[in-house]
Amino acid sequence: MAQAGILTCLACGQANRVPAERLAQGPKCGTCGTGLLALKPVEVDLATLRKASATDQLPLLVDFWAPWCGPCRAMAPEFEKAAALLKGEARLVKIDTEWSPEASARWNIRGIPAFVLFRNGREVARLAGARPAAQLADWVRQSVG
Repeated sequence: MAQAGILTCLACGQANRVPAERLAQGPKCGTCGTGLLALKPVEVDLATLRKASATDQLPLLVDFWAPWCGPCRAMAPEFEKAAALLKGEARLVKIDTEWSPEASARWNIRGIPAFVLFRNGREVARLAGARPAAQLADWVRQSVG
């Protein structure tokens, strides 16, 4: 049997143990019933990001962005495409640095868009600037490979 992994529900913040073989079956949160592997990036708050980045065993790619940032807005559709390309391999989330400046301070974000990749409770890679979806997906795979 494959080893179970921890995934934080991005809706309610509850930690869920999910066996690796169930990742392809669309696992849901045991508390609120929300799907744990969304096809699109999920907007999260600081508390959820802190918990997911510290506990999730599936790679978590975070887009630090702001609505006033032109490159961030241009990157949004590419980030959505990357989420579909990485389904089951990584989860993609977004955090609005204007609404949550503490996130920028906590992870030392100096420019946006910025992408930080977490796995098993630690930061494993960081990338700045807008990128095509395929390039972002390849970067994630290489970083966790």
